[in-house]
Amino acid sequence: MRVLAIDPGTVRLGLALSDPSGTIAQPLSVLSRRSEAEDLDALKDLVARHDVGQIVIGLPRLMDGRLEAAALQAQGFGAKVQQATGRPVAYWDERLTTVAAERYLIDQGKRRRKRRQEVDRMAATLLLQGYLDYQRGRGPGG
Repeated sequence: MRVLAIDPGTVRLGLALSDPSGTIAQPLSVLSRRSEAEDLDALKDLVARHDVGQIVIGLPRLMDGRLEAAALQAQGFGAKVQQATGRPVAYWDERLTTVAAERYLIDQGKRRRKRRQEVDRMAATLLLQGYLDYQRGRGPGG
């Protein structure tokens, strides 16, 4: 079963997809946010096209673990994604995924302009791999 990860932002949605066995996360794309209806339609299309069985949405937490306004927005968005796609939605702690993605891209020698285009996609990939590892009993909790 493929798993789709969404790293929700106000401007873009970072997307990553697992392999069919649900073991390895791969960057998919970045979806520029439009209207809520257009975003949900695009996600429904991706879910159908890639035969996605589950969706994981990044849940931004404060460093002490508390949820803030952005996390509540992510949960509201997740509920709409679940309703639109008919797929179960899980939430995964996304603390530091953007920072880790940025560092990885810097280490790869990506220029600043290119990094901005790729950081959301990479953050979604790190988020998804963390979730997949946890599901298989190989990683820390989320």
